[in-house]
Amino acid sequence: MLQLLIQLIDLYTVVILAAVILSWIRLSPGNPVSKLVHMLTEPVLTPARRIIPPFGGLDISPMLVLIALQVIRSALSRNL
Repeated sequence: MLQLLIQLIDLYTVVILAAVILSWIRLSPGNPVSKLVHMLTEPVLTPARRIIPPFGGLDISPMLVLIALQVIRSALSRNL
């Protein structure tokens, strides 16, 4: 069970990284990949943006979420 949760965290980490890369590329909002990534990440990134709002045009909320995911993953890995 813990191994599955760790794999889901790893998968979500990749999705967050995809969101960061897509923000650099600036695909059309109608693009299916862009829509899917946005749908999967915004429920987590929006609250993170309330904690650390973008400053100077730089949004570091994905970094906050990635750090949190790695902390959770590390805690779960210790229990295996």
